[in-house]
Amino acid sequence: MTAIVRSLHMALLVTDLDRAAVFYGEILGLESAPRSLTFPGLWFQVGDFQIHLIQNDEWQAPCPRPDKWGRNPHMAFQVNDLAAIKTHLIEHQYPVQLSASGRAALFTQDADGNIVELSQL
Repeated sequence: MTAIVRSLHMALLVTDLDRAAVFYGEILGLESAPRSLTFPGLWFQVGDFQIHLIQNDEWQAPCPRPDKWGRNPHMAFQVNDLAAIKTHLIEHQYPVQLSASGRAALFTQDADGNIVELSQL
């Protein structure tokens, strides 16, 4: 059996690439990555990992536990200054939900409801 040796990318669906570019590129500060594919999408680089945003006009992210965003499908990033990013998100009118565990983490959502966890270790 072949073992998995590293993670390459994850794909998220979004309804509006321009709006997604603002959230992932400007608000979260992710670096855009080149892509050679022709269908509508954007790629972002995080270290040696990529996030592939793929346009789907009918997408709505699932959120079966609106009371605890961390118990829904989400991706997580480590940040250096959780308080600063929390302020930044609120200033730009993105929702914030603090981690219910009490650890230094929060959850936010992009405009399509995709949940992102931000943790300070």
